[in-house]
Amino acid sequence: MALDVLFPDEATYRRVAASGVFTRANIARLYGVPESDVTHLVFYDPGWAIKAAMRRAIVAGDPGDTDVYACQQHVPLLDLEIP
Repeated sequence: MALDVLFPDEATYRRVAASGVFTRANIARLYGVPESDVTHLVFYDPGWAIKAAMRRAIVAGDPGDTDVYACQQHVPLLDLEIP
Protein backbone atom coordinates (compact mmCIF):
# COMPACT_ATOMS: atom_id res chain seq x y z
CA MET A 1 0.00 0.00 0.00
CA ALA A 2 1.28 3.45 -0.79
CA LEU A 3 0.24 6.76 0.71
CA ASP A 4 0.91 9.94 -1.26
CA VAL A 5 0.55 13.19 0.65
CA LEU A 6 0.56 16.24 -1.63
CA PHE A 7 0.85 19.81 -0.44
CA PRO A 8 -0.66 22.95 -1.98
CA ASP A 9 2.53 25.00 -1.81
CA GLU A 10 6.22 24.72 -1.10
CA ALA A 11 6.05 26.50 2.26
CA THR A 12 3.52 24.05 3.67
CA TYR A 13 5.47 21.08 2.34
CA ARG A 14 8.72 22.37 3.84
CA ARG A 15 7.08 23.04 7.22
CA VAL A 16 5.62 19.53 7.40
CA ALA A 17 8.80 17.87 6.14
CA ALA A 18 10.92 19.77 8.65
CA SER A 19 8.58 18.96 11.54
CA GLY A 20 9.96 15.44 11.89
CA VAL A 21 6.45 14.04 12.24
CA PHE A 22 6.53 11.89 9.11
CA THR A 23 8.71 8.98 10.24
CA ARG A 24 8.58 5.24 9.66
CA ALA A 25 7.85 4.78 13.36
CA ASN A 26 4.86 7.15 13.29
CA ILE A 27 3.45 5.63 10.10
CA ALA A 28 3.80 2.13 11.59
CA ARG A 29 2.09 3.23 14.82
CA LEU A 30 -0.82 4.89 13.01
CA TYR A 31 -1.42 1.90 10.74
CA GLY A 32 -0.79 -0.77 13.37
CA VAL A 33 2.03 -2.48 11.51
CA PRO A 34 5.61 -3.29 12.44
CA GLU A 35 8.02 -0.53 11.51
CA SER A 36 9.77 -3.00 9.20
CA ASP A 37 6.57 -3.10 7.10
CA VAL A 38 7.03 0.58 6.23
CA THR A 39 9.30 -0.09 3.29
CA HIS A 40 9.75 3.43 1.92
CA LEU A 41 9.39 6.97 3.18
CA VAL A 42 10.25 9.49 0.49
CA PHE A 43 10.26 13.27 0.70
CA TYR A 44 9.92 14.43 -2.90
CA ASP A 45 10.89 18.09 -2.92
CA PRO A 46 10.17 18.85 -6.62
CA GLY A 47 6.57 17.65 -6.22
CA TRP A 48 5.96 18.96 -2.67
CA ALA A 49 4.97 15.43 -1.69
CA ILE A 50 5.66 12.72 0.84
CA LYS A 51 5.22 9.05 -0.05
CA ALA A 52 5.05 6.19 2.43
CA ALA A 53 4.88 2.60 1.24
CA MET A 54 3.92 -0.39 3.36
CA ARG A 55 3.67 -4.10 2.76
CA ARG A 56 0.09 -5.18 2.20
CA ALA A 57 -1.40 -7.91 4.38
CA ILE A 58 -3.19 -9.27 1.29
CA VAL A 59 -2.03 -8.90 -2.30
CA ALA A 60 -4.18 -6.38 -4.19
CA GLY A 61 -7.04 -8.13 -5.93
CA ASP A 62 -6.75 -11.40 -4.01
CA PRO A 63 -9.85 -12.79 -2.26
CA GLY A 64 -10.29 -10.93 1.00
CA ASP A 65 -8.78 -7.68 -0.30
CA THR A 66 -11.18 -4.95 0.76
CA ASP A 67 -9.35 -1.98 -0.71
CA VAL A 68 -7.68 -2.45 -4.08
CA TYR A 69 -7.16 1.30 -4.51
CA ALA A 70 -6.39 2.18 -0.85
CA CYS A 71 -8.73 5.13 -1.30
CA GLN A 72 -9.70 5.49 2.36
CA GLN A 73 -6.30 4.71 3.84
CA HIS A 74 -5.47 8.37 4.50
CA VAL A 75 -7.69 8.54 7.60
CA PRO A 76 -5.03 7.52 10.18
CA LEU A 77 -2.84 10.37 8.95
CA LEU A 78 -5.41 12.80 10.31
CA ASP A 79 -4.04 11.96 13.79
CA LEU A 80 -0.62 13.41 12.97
CA GLU A 81 -0.19 16.78 14.62
CA ILE A 82 2.15 19.13 12.83
CA PRO A 83 3.77 21.63 15.20
